[in-house]
Amino acid sequence: MFQIKPILSMLMRNKSGPLLLLIQIILSVAIVANASFIITERVGLMARESGIAESEVFDLTIYNFDDAIVANEQNLIDVEIIRNLDGVKAATSTSMTPLSGGGWSSNFSHGSSEEDRKDTPSSAIYYGDEKMISTLGIQLIEGRNFYPDEVSSGGPELATLAIVSADFAKDTFGDESAVGQVMYRGNIGDQPMKIIGVVERLQGAWVDHDNLNRSVILNVELASSFTRFLVRADESAIADLKEAIPAALHKEHPNRVVRGFKTISEHRNNVYRNHELMATVLSMMVVLLLLITSLGLAGMVMFNIERRTKQIGTRRALGAKKRDIISFFLVENYLLCLTGGLLGGLIAVLLGQQLMSLYSLPKLELVYPIATVAGLLVLTTIAVILPAQKAAKISPAIATRSV
Repeated sequence: MFQIKPILSMLMRNKSGPLLLLIQIILSVAIVANASFIITERVGLMARESGIAESEVFDLTIYNFDDAIVANEQNLIDVEIIRNLDGVKAATSTSMTPLSGGGWSSNFSHGSSEEDRKDTPSSAIYYGDEKMISTLGIQLIEGRNFYPDEVSSGGPELATLAIVSADFAKDTFGDESAVGQVMYRGNIGDQPMKIIGVVERLQGAWVDHDNLNRSVILNVELASSFTRFLVRADESAIADLKEAIPAALHKEHPNRVVRGFKTISEHRNNVYRNHELMATVLSMMVVLLLLITSLGLAGMVMFNIERRTKQIGTRRALGAKKRDIISFFLVENYLLCLTGGLLGGLIAVLLGQQLMSLYSLPKLELVYPIATVAGLLVLTTIAVILPAQKAAKISPAIATRSV
């Protein structure tokens, strides 16, 4: 029925066209499979939940340039001013903004002595008070929050308590509960910090690092002339607060600069912009490659119809039905696609291994080359069937007429 032998014979008779098309299919499968894998990986990265009420939380920075200002006292005054404004749900000072691309990170250690000391994975560090959890909108799933009298104002060395993310707890202590564990900044015995709570999810600032979901909140309001605040407010009130907050702070003390006012959602868009651009460009490339390959096959079929008009007419005169003519060109297409798909799939795997070693990408899953070949078969079927139907309508009398 499929008459593969005459199809192969016809392809071998005119090798250049099918060979060029075969090379195009091989390259298309290899490139499209890896590009689709990268697109999926990037989209997956961008879809990761931060655990934060992103559209309600924004940050701002205050720079006090008056030498008469006492930093820790002024920070306490400023945060109370912000909390008392209409529309504000919660506010806290902080060492960094989630998903901002910059901030604090460190390793800790834990154990009972130098001999059994273990280093924790690198994690983002948030310094803040008892309002940090409610400001970010994150969920406490184990233990408790800081009490107000447990929060110190000053430098990082004052930290004695910690609240950690579930990922930090899992990566550090495994199945053992993190609550009640003690970790240290530096060597065993240096600045012990007791873990009193675990939050479900809290991302750091660096979306391209493997420590994104490992975060630690420490019970210190950092005191300096440059202070960052996080504010959670009703979405409808954020626009007004961008004017109300500077006005209220300058009214209390005019000698400072207040700037920022960017929501976590805006920070997310900025920090993932390169990932989004890469996914967009690769998507366009995938569409173009598949389209060009489909058009190439359609063009080859149309060329073959013109070249084989007499032959097609002869087959029609000998009793070939329209569906036989259509299946002839479809089988020819499938032979090229499957051969090119098999070779392209092997090249795709080899290319994926190179990308994995050079750019630390995950291993290419076989489903991507298989899906690429399947998609190519569907597209080329659509591209080939229209000219094939045209060929099936050739009249035996016209086709066999002498010119």
